[in-house]
Amino acid sequence: MSVETETLEQRLKEEAARLGFAACRVAPADAAPLAGARLRQWLDAGHHGDMLWMEERAQQRGSPKGLWPQVRSVIMLGMSYAPGRDPLALADVPDRARFSVYAQGKDYHDVVKKALKALARWLVEQQPSSLKVFVDTAPVMEKPLAQGAGLGWQGKHSNLVSRDHGSWLFLGAIYTELALTPDDGETDHCGRCTACLNACPTDAFPSPYMVDARRCISYLTIEHKGPIPDDLRAGIGNRVYGCDDCLAVCPWNKFADAAAANRAFVGRAELAAPEIADLLALDDASFREIFSGSPIKRIGRNRLVRNAAIAAGNSGDARLLAPLEALVRDDDPVVAEAATWAIGRLSGGDESVG
Repeated sequence: MSVETETLEQRLKEEAARLGFAACRVAPADAAPLAGARLRQWLDAGHHGDMLWMEERAQQRGSPKGLWPQVRSVIMLGMSYAPGRDPLALADVPDRARFSVYAQGKDYHDVVKKALKALARWLVEQQPSSLKVFVDTAPVMEKPLAQGAGLGWQGKHSNLVSRDHGSWLFLGAIYTELALTPDDGETDHCGRCTACLNACPTDAFPSPYMVDARRCISYLTIEHKGPIPDDLRAGIGNRVYGCDDCLAVCPWNKFADAAAANRAFVGRAELAAPEIADLLALDDASFREIFSGSPIKRIGRNRLVRNAAIAAGNSGDARLLAPLEALVRDDDPVVAEAATWAIGRLSGGDESVG
């Protein structure tokens, strides 16, 4: 390794830290050789549910060279969003809605991509080359590549776990034609622990390291557009956007420092413990106003109100009957069905309305 390359790599990590990244490491383009086969197995089992884009671009997703043949190195970056309070604090407060920790601050797509582009410009200034930046919206296997770069390892819940940051890292990638010297990859440190698997309210893990999205609350409340299956509704509890349970119980989180989190992801006060009744009353205009600049905006008013209706049905709180009854004739039939179901639950199990 030349002095110039060593200096460039060290300065790259220093610049990444200056831009708000908690971790920056390098992997070769072939750092995750088994990722494509594992993806194929997951798709063949139908675990991707309605996420048809996973199937459509599987070949590109399977390896970095499948997406961009010229790539030689992958710079993997992690931005911490470690929470300052217990993510499970509202588990026993049924009239309050729970939003996943990552969604309570600014949209990570915007924050991470802005920093990635700044880092990419810096890198090109140091050594001109072609490169591409990615944040969760392209066929990139971020988690296997992050493990190959040494940021952490894919835990039994299939998410990345870091010895320094626990389960709370947003990932970004820079594909480059530069032949950077790679860092050592990370090995699995889950051991015999099954805390994440045991914590799942809807039994979404058919086996360790494998998640069935069709049963995952994050998928059901965010990606899934239609009615949520009846047998999974009770397990959703008061979650209206995502789920943190499998992440929050990971023992490695004891090393995560909330002070290291990017300030952009500090949760907005209005999302800390919102009343379910307020969410049920949202129209499209108020939804757009409240969730402007938030990742929650992408699911739209109808899906969020559908989720809030399910949470209302699980609450046991008869005070929510009135706002639910106002939704029975909602323009969106999925919202109307969820409201009808919730009224039945709150009225003693009869899911029909007069």
